Amino acid sequence: MTTPETEKPALTIDELAARAGVTVRTVRFYGTKGLLPPPLIGPRRVGRYGREHLARLALIEELQRQGMTLAAIERYLRQLPPDLTAHDLALHRAVVASWAPETVESVTREQLDRRAGRPLSDEDMARLVAMDIVTPDGGRDGGGEGEGSGGVYRVDAGLLRIGVELLATPLSPETVLAARTALLAHSRAAARDLSRLLRDAVTERDARDVRSLSAHMHPIVVQALLTTFQRSLRQELREWLDEAE
Repeated sequence: MTTPETEKPALTIDELAARAGVTVRTVRFYGTKGLLPPPLIGPRRVGRYGREHLARLALIEELQRQGMTLAAIERYLRQLPPDLTAHDLALHRAVVASWAPETVESVTREQLDRRAGRPLSDEDMARLVAMDIVTPDGGRDGGGEGEGSGGVYRVDAGLLRIGVELLATPLSPETVLAARTALLAHSRAAARDLSRLLRDAVTERDARDVRSLSAHMHPIVVQALLTTFQRSLRQELREWLDEAE
């Protein structure tokens, strides 16, 4: 059950845990630790969770993947504004994930379902393969009847959650691949230009100063790219909608 940000929270704790790929016990534990805001209490005293809870769970999972302890995650989340939307939390997760190394792993279909946070249908698998996010390992297509549950797949852990979220959109795999190609081309061009600017600015510096500057600039540049791209995309969409109206 999806819940657009404009709608009231509509996920039960069981649905939230399934979507996030964690246990109900984990959700309750995070709630008692203050890592998750309390749910909206609906009829019959049933707690309802929304997109912000799901996005916060995804951020916690990413922070854990980076090796942060629970105490460090608590400190990190306390520094965030309390009224962040699911979109804002997704941006924070993107910044954190940018530090993760490229990790391509071989997993079974059952492991893939667990990482996706829900059972993936054969149609879902076919779309993930078409988007080049999941690749059948060992020459097996993994998409036929009977074979889908027993195949082995190679998957980039950093792209899997994005791919699963894209399954809920009306975009075709061809469109997603074209968008991915465009993003890679423009991000590499931006990275090349920025690297050239920084290299020219420190040509006469000591090698230790160059490494220190690089480590300091990395998170700043990532955040700047995300912020400027977000604003540019919002402006383009606004102009597109204005023309359509």
